[in-house]
Amino acid sequence: MKVKKVLVSQPKPSSEKSPYYEIAEKYGIQIEFRPFIKVEGLTAKEFRQSKIAISDFTAIIFTARTAIDHFFRLCEEMRVSIPDTMKYFCTTESIALYLQKYIVYRKRKIFHGSTGKLDGLLPALTKHNKEKYLYVVSDVHKEDTNVLDANKINYTKAVMYRTVSNDFRPDEPFDYDMLLFFSPSGIASLLKNFPEFKQDDIKIGCFGSTTAQAVKNAGLRLDMEAPSVKAPSMTAALDLFLNEESKK
Repeated sequence: MKVKKVLVSQPKPSSEKSPYYEIAEKYGIQIEFRPFIKVEGLTAKEFRQSKIAISDFTAIIFTARTAIDHFFRLCEEMRVSIPDTMKYFCTTESIALYLQKYIVYRKRKIFHGSTGKLDGLLPALTKHNKEKYLYVVSDVHKEDTNVLDANKINYTKAVMYRTVSNDFRPDEPFDYDMLLFFSPSGIASLLKNFPEFKQDDIKIGCFGSTTAQAVKNAGLRLDMEAPSVKAPSMTAALDLFLNEESKK
C-alpha cells in the first residue's frame, strides 16, 4: 500500500520551512500534525498532597522550560513567595534564559550547564553543596539522578506536571497510512484511544530506542526507526523511507 497520508504525533511546526512540508511536496503526500500526548500541570490541591513545602528549599533544579512554567504557576496559586536569594540551576543556557519570563534575571543567582544533562551541572551543584535543592520533574521524567546521589547533593524531587493522553474525538477520522511516534507515551495513547487497533498495512515509524521498544512491546510492527547513520532525524528517516517505497 502506498503511503498517502502521514500522522506526525507532534505539534504543527511553527515555521513554514519545516522539512516535513518539503517531504509532503516532494512525494505528493498529506502530512498532518496531531500530538497523542499533552502536558498538564498538577493542581495546587494535588501538589499539596506531596507534603513538599517550596519555602523549605534554597535552590531549584530545572531541566525543561515546562518545569519553569509549572513551578511559578503553582507558587502563584499557592501564594508562595520566592525569596530573592533563591538560586536557580538549569541544564542549558536556553532554559536559564527562559527564567526571564518570571524573574529579574540579572539580579538572581542563576547557573547553567552545557551538556543538557544533570552531570553538566555538577561543578555548580557541588560548589553550592550546602543548598537544599528542589528538583522539578514530570511524572514520567527520564533523568538519571544517580549522579546527584553519588555526589551527595541534598535534593527532593517534586512532580509538578504530568503527561496525559490527548484523546481523539469520536467523530475524528483516523484514516492514516503511516504513524510517527516520538515517545512510549504516544504508543500508550494510541492503544488507549483505539483499544481494538489493528495495524494491518499501516506503517509505524518512531524516534529513539525506548519508543521502538514500546512499539514492539505493544505487539506492533515497526517499519521505520530513527535516528540511524543514514538518517539522524525523523524527517531524514521519513524521506529515506518514502524514497524506498516509491521504488517498489
